[in-house]
Amino acid sequence: MREWITGRNPVFETLAAHRRQCFRLLLAAGVEEKGVIAEILSQAKEKKIPVERVNRQKVDSLGGNPQGIALEAAPYPYVDLHTILLSAERKEEAPFLLLLDTLQDPQNLGTLLRSAEAFGIHGVVIPPHGAAGVTPAVVHASSGACEHLLITASNLAQVISELKQANVWVIGLDAGEDAQDISDVRLDGGLALVVGSEAEGMRPLVRRSCDVIARIPMIGRIESLNAAVSGSIALYLASRLR
Repeated sequence: MREWITGRNPVFETLAAHRRQCFRLLLAAGVEEKGVIAEILSQAKEKKIPVERVNRQKVDSLGGNPQGIALEAAPYPYVDLHTILLSAERKEEAPFLLLLDTLQDPQNLGTLLRSAEAFGIHGVVIPPHGAAGVTPAVVHASSGACEHLLITASNLAQVISELKQANVWVIGLDAGEDAQDISDVRLDGGLALVVGSEAEGMRPLVRRSCDVIARIPMIGRIESLNAAVSGSIALYLASRLR
């Protein structure tokens, strides 16, 4: 099954990551072949990907904000948990993972994946069912950052159990009386941050599986933060301590 990646940065990062098989590139008539477009065309030539110059309507019909360019590619290449842990080991770094529990909004998922790549996450875990996956919309929302990440679609409770056996500390982001101020929680060493869904937060089993529940303190009138915002803040705090 093939899919269309649209937008200049998403297409560029998909080609730069060298992880997907790519079949053809569509370029809308009138697009200036300079800057990132020139770099994309150079990569396409190097990879021997056919380039078709078409009318803008054809590119626009593929959805999103294609910015005059679209890449036909194979689906996102998921990996397994072992590959993620091995990547950390090869870098001689303590594992640093992001676990996302049933996020539904592609924009939120894309934002968190962009933050994860920016702050040095070794890998991301999402559920195999009942949640947003790495679709073209998510690639676009992450500005292509997901193409450089290792992502596994696995049962979160099982993954947490395996991570604990690997001496990885599992911290869930949530509110509640049992939640500690995140500034009081140890964030260095082997670490997995768990972010719940937009409306319901973490599922009960996943929440109970965490070693500690942490909250981000706020002084304003708003009671809670968007899942993507709170997750990004926690990733930044952990990356600073690492």
